[in-house]
Amino acid sequence: MLSSLNEWLWQDKFWLPPNNSWADLEDRDGVVYAHPRDLLATLPLALALVAARMAFERFVGLPLSRWLGVRNHVQRPVAPNPVLERHFLTQGRRPKEPQLALLATQCGLTLRQTQRWFRDRRKQDQPHLTKKFCEASWRFLFYLCSFVGGLSVLYHESWLWTPSMCWDSYPNQPLNPVPAMTHRLPQDFKEQVAHHFVTISLIIFSYSANLLRIGSLVLLLHDASDYLLEACKMFNYTYWRRLCDTLFVIFSCVFLYTRLVLFPTQILYTTYYESLIGRAPFFGYYFFNALLMVLQLLHVFWSSLILRMISNFMTKGQMEKDIRSDVEESDLSEEEAGQERPQLRNGSAPIGGPRSRVAGRLANGHTVAM
Repeated sequence: MLSSLNEWLWQDKFWLPPNNSWADLEDRDGVVYAHPRDLLATLPLALALVAARMAFERFVGLPLSRWLGVRNHVQRPVAPNPVLERHFLTQGRRPKEPQLALLATQCGLTLRQTQRWFRDRRKQDQPHLTKKFCEASWRFLFYLCSFVGGLSVLYHESWLWTPSMCWDSYPNQPLNPVPAMTHRLPQDFKEQVAHHFVTISLIIFSYSANLLRIGSLVLLLHDASDYLLEACKMFNYTYWRRLCDTLFVIFSCVFLYTRLVLFPTQILYTTYYESLIGRAPFFGYYFFNALLMVLQLLHVFWSSLILRMISNFMTKGQMEKDIRSDVEESDLSEEEAGQERPQLRNGSAPIGGPRSRVAGRLANGHTVAM
């Protein structure tokens, strides 16, 4: 059964243009091509990256956070309550008001006390600022190295400046160190499920179908802004407001230009139109372009959030929902938070202010793996 499934999955018509076969891409006479089995090398590389990340956070990130003055907020230990703890662990961390009222009655507490218990319990599970800083600093280093390394090895390639050349002699394009080095392992940063599916599928399919040139361009384009976001978060945790504001503006400009201008006019255009010159469409053409289109829709969504933040800042002198408010949950109760939600003056996030859902989506969603 597995043999039949494997034979069906790797049919030429799914992965390669018409009149091409896997036999054409077999290594011969010193010419080496990309093979799907090469992706198994990502498994030991993933373990090596995990080890490197742990070492970096402990021996570099943590001392750096202390040197920059990152301080963890003192969290009050939550009072033991078996009934509330059982509900917290098994039924949900954010019960609705009817559930809160029932739990309050069972425990002999007021509604406000029950709300406060759940808020303090959630805060108890949140990572400290030093932990967040270490994670952001690792991602900053990783993305910066990916972008600088990718740009340095692709700089002299003609198809970096003329994407239409990605399709010269496709799929008979031998493997060389340049595109292979730019295919990096996607990291798990709790991104949205749709984004995970799209980016991982794009990386796997582009390598398996020998779409290394266009795949490396997609990776490089996304890496251009990711490290700026992580730098912005790092200085948010240190409360260096002016530098954080400056980095956010630079990040916004780079993100909007690469995702709303370069990606559709260079990447989408060449994959939709120029890739068909001299060849007929096939399943892989539709699949690859469909994934790229979903990725572009995500770009538009995240860009709208960024533009809303910038517009709010320019018209009101404040950012009500901003990426830098990802610090800690409010000390107010749920009801108080809705009534007394503080404003962010001059783009500064108040210490201990309410976590923005929009900021969470932006911070997690757009750290693109491909």
